[in-house]
Parts: sequence; structure tokens; C-alpha cells
Amino acid sequence: MKNCQDMMTKDPQCCIPSDKVYVIAQRMQSENIGSLPVVENHETRKLIGIITDRDLAVRVVGASRDATNTQVGDVMTPNPVACYPADSLDTALEVMSSHQIRRIPIIDEEHGQVMGIVAQADMAIHLDNPDKLERMIGQISRREVVTAH
Repeated sequence: MKNCQDMMTKDPQCCIPSDKVYVIAQRMQSENIGSLPVVENHETRKLIGIITDRDLAVRVVGASRDATNTQVGDVMTPNPVACYPADSLDTALEVMSSHQIRRIPIIDEEHGQVMGIVAQADMAIHLDNPDKLERMIGQISRREVVTAH
């Protein structure tokens, strides 16, 4: 059975909390990527957050923030869920589905260092079970209905 290490994009680009969001948005555009792990610093690469294109749209543009002065640390999602390189694809699938995320960082168990990232598209390419893939996409894309009390 394949594990996360087999299918992850190795050594992904990362950013740090003090990076300006406009620089990160430009990098996402030029590299055609939808998220970047946020690390403590570029030396340790310890995962502390994630910044997504949705974070930029909602927390910067939607909140009328100035992208040239807003730092990643102000709008990132802190303490993101992650998987380990030896985790099975089923584990990654379950985590992605239950947290409704399309990308998951892969970190080493000892230091929390970013080693890779697995995207929903990677799952589509590597998953041998079309039924599992269909369920995962449905779970990730579902809308939660909030009821008023």
C-alpha cells in the first residue's frame, strides 16, 4: 500500500509569518499553487500554519486589508492538521475528508519539519479506488449547514 511519502510533492515552497501577503499571492499565481505551508523559519522549516488562496480572498481582500502591509502571520490558519511520511493514503484521505481540506502538509515526526505536501489532485492520480476518491471529494466539498438556535 502506498503511503504519504510515495505521493507527496517533496520539499514544497514555504513562507514565514513576516512575509507580506501580496508577495505570497504573487508566488501562488506564478507557481500555480493554492497554498503554502507557513514555517517558523526557513532553517528549521517547522510547520506553524498554512496560507491558502481562500485565506487571501476572505481574510485579506474580503476584509479590505492592505495586501502590501498585511503579514502572512495575521491571516494564516494556525496549527494546521498534518500527516507523517509513513502514514497510509487511507489515513491522509480520512484526515483531509474529516477536516474538509484539499491539501495536507507532510511533516517529520521528530521536529515537525515540512517534508512535503499532498494535494487532492495527488490523491486523484495515485488512488486506485474510484469509490474512495469520490467519497473524499464529496466530503471535502460538502457544505456544512448552520442552524440558528
